[in-house]
Amino acid sequence: MAYITTRLYPSPYGNLVLGSFDNKLCLCNWQNKKNKVAVNNRLLRHLNAEFIEGDSPVLMQTISQLDDYFSNKRTTFELPLLMAGTDFQEQVWQTLLKVPFGQTLSYQQLAQNIAHKKAVRAVANANAANAISIIIPCHRIIGINGKLVGYAGGLAAKQGLLELEQAIG
Repeated sequence: MAYITTRLYPSPYGNLVLGSFDNKLCLCNWQNKKNKVAVNNRLLRHLNAEFIEGDSPVLMQTISQLDDYFSNKRTTFELPLLMAGTDFQEQVWQTLLKVPFGQTLSYQQLAQNIAHKKAVRAVANANAANAISIIIPCHRIIGINGKLVGYAGGLAAKQGLLELEQAIG
């Protein structure tokens, strides 16, 4: 049996569950996320694995980089990532990685960036299905009116992350 090694990371905005598989980060998800069961089940099914608590070099590297990020010492992450989703979801997540630190895009702009301008709802669903929060910066996506909408870690966490980035950026 293959295993996803997990451990808890206490961020300033709530606990994150980190997970590594095959020397890659596959999970950085809010512990209190509403759809965490669906995200976890997709990950387990996609990787044909089970969760086990522990440490790994990738998890230690992730913790170090998250610590730097929350201490205003890091604006980019350099981690090997393993995305587990549909081709469309992975396309959205790859595009999220290109959203510059401290900047935001609307869901509509994100849909346009992947050449699916009418797929705003599908883009929003893919954004919500992101299993690697913060590292794949889904918090940088906002409503077309500039308002903060939906975030797995809660709107207070989203606002805090955006404020942190805007203060550094």
